[in-house]
This record gives sequence, structure tokens and C-alpha cells, in this order.
Amino acid sequence: MVTAFLGLSLAAFSQELKDKLQSKETDKALLVKTEHAELDAKKKAAEEKAKLPKPYDPKADAEKDLQNLVAKAKKEKKNIVIQAGGNWCIWCLRFNQFVQTTPELKKIVDENYEYYHLNYSPENKNEKIFAKYGNPGDQFGYPVFIILDQNGKMIHVQQSDVLEEGKGYSLEKVKEFFNTWTPKS
Repeated sequence: MVTAFLGLSLAAFSQELKDKLQSKETDKALLVKTEHAELDAKKKAAEEKAKLPKPYDPKADAEKDLQNLVAKAKKEKKNIVIQAGGNWCIWCLRFNQFVQTTPELKKIVDENYEYYHLNYSPENKNEKIFAKYGNPGDQFGYPVFIILDQNGKMIHVQQSDVLEEGKGYSLEKVKEFFNTWTPKS
């Protein structure tokens, strides 16, 4: 009886050990699969990023550029869109490309706004300018949009994630955003 009990215990222990080993192998395979998927995603994002225009200039004098834009906006009775981000940010580059290559959006922007890409990168964080607008990138991430009226007064900050759709942006949401903050609104 003791031998039978020991035999059953040993068989149960052996099966438990086998199950644990199998579970570890499954976990390891899943981890490897996940790592490959992440590497593939990073590679695709890098390839996409390499193809997109780089509108942010780390060497730009943002303060001077914005002063000039306010003067121009006042003269043309337009508002100003500041798209804050950097050439390192795939979503920043995607948004720029989306606006530039979507005729409906480009028309709204060209008729109603002066557009500025405010750089945020290790080379130039534009801390003085960002502080002036409450550092919205700290709260919302990038890109983040700052709308100024024709006098340079901040009238709205827009986070970008609510404008996203899949791996890009929603035409309707972006159109609504731009139309809401035109000088005529």
C-alpha cells in the first residue's frame, strides 16, 4: 500500500514537473514571438519614418519665427496652428503628411491658419516657448497642437490621440478640429 502510494505520488510529481516544463517552454516561445513582433513593428515604423518629410527644425529660432507669424496672421486675419513635436515622433510626421496630402485639410489650413512646427527634441527643447503655453506636451504627449488667435493669444490646446484612427488620423475629426478654431468660428 505504501509502495502504491509512493508510486502514485511520484507519478503525480513527475506529471506536475512535466507540466511546469511545458508551461515554461510555451512562455518562452510566446516571449520570443512577442519580441519578434515588436522588432518587426519598430523596423516598419523606422522605414515609414525614413520616408516621411521632416518638418521640424531644431536650429530654428522659434520665438522669432512665432513673432513673425503673429504679424503675418494679423495682416491676413488668420489664426496660428502650432504643431509641437519632433522629427523623432512618428505620429507627428504622420499628422504633417496627412494634412499636406489631404486636399480638404490643406485647403482649410491654407485659408485659415499660419502653420508652425515647434520643435521639441534633445537638440532644442524650446523650453521658454513651451513654458509660455503651459508645457502641453508634458500633459498630452506629442504631437500636441496649440491654437493662437491672430494676436498671438493662446485660445486652445488640442491633444492628438483623440484625432487618431487606426495607424493614422480620422479625416472627419481633424476637419472638425481645424474648422472649430478658424478665425471665423
